[in-house]
Amino acid sequence: MAKETLTITDNRTGKTYEVPVTEDTIKALDLKQIHVEDGDFGLMTYDPAFMNTASCRSAITYIDGDKGILRYRGYPIEQLAESSNFLETSYLLIYGELPTADQLAAFDDAVRKHTLLHEEFKGFFSGFPRDAHPMPVLSSAVSALSTFYQDSLDPFDAEHVEQFCPWSACRMNSMSSTLAMTGSTSYGCAGTPNVIRRKFST
Repeated sequence: MAKETLTITDNRTGKTYEVPVTEDTIKALDLKQIHVEDGDFGLMTYDPAFMNTASCRSAITYIDGDKGILRYRGYPIEQLAESSNFLETSYLLIYGELPTADQLAAFDDAVRKHTLLHEEFKGFFSGFPRDAHPMPVLSSAVSALSTFYQDSLDPFDAEHVEQFCPWSACRMNSMSSTLAMTGSTSYGCAGTPNVIRRKFST
């Protein structure tokens, strides 16, 4: 029976190494054992732009850029774009399945209830130049949300993540609309309200 391993011969030393292969992937750290002399750091990989490096194993997204494939939770992006709205797709990403009518209604209600921002956010946008591009402003605003809701999620507590991650994602979904609208109002960016219409239109 074939072994799920890769045998590597280092021609510099004549030594042979065997590293495990999982889903056509080897761990870069497994190459660290390959060195010329004791005390060397070990062999490293060099992959500019991560053209052939897998950073994680995702149950949410599958992408193959060469073949033009993008799937969310197994659904082709073309199918979701044609048949599902923003909130349905958000529910799919969070919970792993498309919602029923009742589940979508409850999710829609939860998202709408969390659209209000903290009062002190009023002065946040005034700290940016008037001609700043809206995307870095929005990115900064999203990062700043964690300073206002520090108790919402402890990433080092598995039980906490299991219980509150969906709720935190729902709140993030809600407030991103308000942030986009606030930013467009502050900077006079036309078209941003379309984000809101895409989210809540049926």
